[in-house]
Amino acid sequence: MDITVVFQIAAVGILVAVLNQVLKGAGRDDQATMTTLAGLIVVLFWIISHISDLFGTVQNLFQL
Repeated sequence: MDITVVFQIAAVGILVAVLNQVLKGAGRDDQATMTTLAGLIVVLFWIISHISDLFGTVQNLFQL
């Protein structure tokens, strides 16, 4: 896994946290929650291929 993936995830986390605080301050709690969920889904889609590679590596390691 490349270090840029970690930085991308951190950037999305910071962006979502800022948007969450701004939306909550404006009284839009529902949209803040949806923004948080959207950020989580985006990050999960990014790392799902890395998780698949990890399971493949573990499978090859133990030759299952």
